Amino acid sequence: MRAPPIGSMACVNMAGSQLRSSHALQGILLRSIAVVFFALMSAAMKWASEGGASLVELVFFRSAVGLPVTLAWLASGPGIGAVRTKRPGAHVLRSMIGMVSLTMLYQGLMLLPIADAVTIGFSAPAFATLLSVLVLHEKVGPHRWAAVAIGFLGVLIVAQPSGAALPLAGIVYTLLGAAASAAATVTIRQMSSVETHGSIVFWFFLSTTVVSGVAMLFHSAPHPPFTWALLLFGGVTGAAAQLLMTRALQVAPVSVVAPFDYTQIIWAALLGWLIWSTLPGPNTAIGAALIIASGLTTAWREHRLHKDMVAATPPIE
Repeated sequence: MRAPPIGSMACVNMAGSQLRSSHALQGILLRSIAVVFFALMSAAMKWASEGGASLVELVFFRSAVGLPVTLAWLASGPGIGAVRTKRPGAHVLRSMIGMVSLTMLYQGLMLLPIADAVTIGFSAPAFATLLSVLVLHEKVGPHRWAAVAIGFLGVLIVAQPSGAALPLAGIVYTLLGAAASAAATVTIRQMSSVETHGSIVFWFFLSTTVVSGVAMLFHSAPHPPFTWALLLFGGVTGAAAQLLMTRALQVAPVSVVAPFDYTQIIWAALLGWLIWSTLPGPNTAIGAALIIASGLTTAWREHRLHKDMVAATPPIE
């Protein structure tokens, strides 16, 4: 058989490289837009809470709006059959953990300035590393342990325990939410070998909608139209962000797009300034830099180990 000319092979390699570069740019763009939407969702939900919306209502609108969007995505892509499950018990556990995470993170968001809540929420990768050792019995080297230590040091600086500038309850709720988010990540890692991404997302949204819907019977109240509009806007932007994140991972590796998740801190700070006239202090900026360094180091080490599982993800999903 005659070998292909060297020139043609070079052209093929160049075309492949250009295609990968194009996909990477597309993935980065999609992820960046998703992060903006997540920041808008956080701002809308916080603003709605100040207009009288309860914690239960925040959780309900986040999940109830996300459910039909997820069904539409499944119908147009993998098909509704993708929700079939082989491990219903695992879905119950994952959904319970996810509901705890969402509830705690929203409670922290209600109590803290938006930029501080988002920054502390990004400690989730550090918690995920700890849980991967305790639950999955993974071996963690000195680089990742150093990343965990740096991440928690960043949280400590943002929290300013000596100055008591931030409400302690808000810090505790946000840390609990980040830890639960990390637990959900570990659970999803265990489930992903036999369950589809569509089934995991669908059953989480369905469970959260049902539980929060029942709670709405006791914790919902009349609100001004603007508050209802904020709740709906928060649900829509959250659902859109979820779809964009999923699409970004379909066209580009986690290691390429995950670092852009941290731009949510910038958008949260900007929205905090525009809506509440608040800007992060120096402690938040320094702590955020350490938390970002911790998350990026963890993502890089995961990529080196060919896992790409503990990536930076916006804390309020």
